[in-house]
Amino acid sequence: MVAFTKRLYTVTYLLICNTCVSSIFYCVVQCYNYAFLNFILWDTSDISCRWRGYFAYMSIVAVIYSYLIQAISRYFFVVLSMNYRWITSLKIHLTLITAQWIIAILLPLPAIVTKDIYYAPNSLCWVRKQYPIHVAHTFLSYYFLPTICIVVLYIYLFRRAKRSTNSMSVRTLETSQRQKRDSDLLRNILILFSIYIFGGFPTLLYLIVGSNILYRIALIFVVLTVVVEKAATIFLDRELRKTIKHIFPCSKMSVLPVETNTTNSIRAEKTNIPIITIMK
Repeated sequence: MVAFTKRLYTVTYLLICNTCVSSIFYCVVQCYNYAFLNFILWDTSDISCRWRGYFAYMSIVAVIYSYLIQAISRYFFVVLSMNYRWITSLKIHLTLITAQWIIAILLPLPAIVTKDIYYAPNSLCWVRKQYPIHVAHTFLSYYFLPTICIVVLYIYLFRRAKRSTNSMSVRTLETSQRQKRDSDLLRNILILFSIYIFGGFPTLLYLIVGSNILYRIALIFVVLTVVVEKAATIFLDRELRKTIKHIFPCSKMSVLPVETNTTNSIRAEKTNIPIITIMK
């Protein structure tokens, strides 16, 4: 959709597309893992399980860090763009996306280097709780630390935008529109990322408590979170809504009023004169 709409050819939508690609990759990996969990029961190899765990962690890192580079991009636009115009260029954003995917490939490597992931019946291929160092590594580097960085960046950007708004007594129309656009974009990204944070709570509770019920709930929440986040992306972005309405127009039946020809009716009434009146 973005590829065929020229007004969406911006670095902002490039990063949104990158997040969508990361989410699609995440969904494909999870479907693949669920297929092994429920249908391909004869594969009990530990090596195969480690590779499935590696790709599962890789997809999680790709999604979370895609939101991190969106936050970094907003920091570039709001704070550094006045002094360094080149930092908002397409080349810089392509570098951010490349760095994100390199991190997504390298960070989960302990999943296949170590033997902390092994096959267990009726469970996905994750790091087992008896390896606390590896569990702490997955939680901190895959989820917690990038989330903290994202929250800190957006809090700083919101406070900066509010402080600049209060300090400016006279604002031009262009400045007001730009600040409103930046505020809306920051709000949308925070809402979308909050959906991902909410979806990760059952997994966090499972890692702490270890209940099988929480494990099943976490599996459902993971898939539901991706669906809700994608629907919210379309709902919150005005340009995406316009593009979808343009691609899929709603067909409405137009009812036209019937115009009666009063002149012809009057003539018809005049020609239908009774014979009795003529004889008189």
